[in-house]
Amino acid sequence: MREIQDSKFKIQKLKTAVIGVGSLGQHHARNYAEIAALNETEFVGVCDSNEEIARSIAEKNNCQFYTDWRELLDRADAVSIVTPTETHSEIACAFLEKGVNVLVEKPIARTLDEADLMIETAAKSGAKLMVGHLERFNPAMVALRPFVTTPLYFEIHRVSPFPNRSLDVDVVLDVMIHDLDAIQWLVDSKVSEIRAVGIPVISDKVDAANARIEFENGAVANITASRIGTEKIRKTRFYQTNSYVVLDYGTKFASVTSLAPNAIHPLLGISINRLEINDVEPLRAEIEAFLNCILEDETPPITAADGRRALDLALGVLNKIKAHRSRLNV
Repeated sequence: MREIQDSKFKIQKLKTAVIGVGSLGQHHARNYAEIAALNETEFVGVCDSNEEIARSIAEKNNCQFYTDWRELLDRADAVSIVTPTETHSEIACAFLEKGVNVLVEKPIARTLDEADLMIETAAKSGAKLMVGHLERFNPAMVALRPFVTTPLYFEIHRVSPFPNRSLDVDVVLDVMIHDLDAIQWLVDSKVSEIRAVGIPVISDKVDAANARIEFENGAVANITASRIGTEKIRKTRFYQTNSYVVLDYGTKFASVTSLAPNAIHPLLGISINRLEINDVEPLRAEIEAFLNCILEDETPPITAADGRRALDLALGVLNKIKAHRSRLNV
């Protein structure tokens, strides 16, 4: 990814805005404002249905505020949509129809039909549609990606305390989808089988879930996601031919343990490579990549098709959970 200092923002100023400035959207706003402060873009506004929140975030970031996203349709060239999932399709399609480029938070939409409509609308207008699968921009993942060859078995844990946010979706669409996207990106093979269990504990939606995903090439991923833990865990471990990989999104750590005939430490014939991490904010990297793909007229690094693929697998997991629960006496 190019450094923002080398971008063309100064030549062609994009007008940017954020729709939805709650717990995550406020950080989108902060990053757009910081980029604008470098005279790279023009940050024209934030929108939130809660006027008090919209006003507060606008004041912090020196921009206008709105409570109706439609007021920004003719004011922006690029927007982040960070609203409840059920609103993604309507809002994104409205901006895309106007030729406005869209970065939409994951999941891309509530249903595959909604995702397909967004993809079709973007194709017709020529506007860019990128999906915010943020963990791809985590510095640990960025450092690790060149070392990925043929992952064969994943063990993944993603646990957090109850968030009191994003309760419009279950834990699968809220957080497990990060890992469902990542494994498909790394394995690059079609899913052949899904097994899953999950239960609601605190909310009326699934709060804890486990999924076993098998791929046509034989790779297997075992994923546990919970939003009722006592600590935050965002760890992925996987095995591939001749190496074992550890990735910790939370601490931004990645290592590759591999066969190395000439190695003598820590074990004869074994090399442990702790990867060097370029500690940048993932969201900043994601937004820069979004803006760069607009100015370079390139395919977004995370396409709408990628977002749809992750959603498709997440919905498949939920269907398996539903089928399993129907057999339980609860």
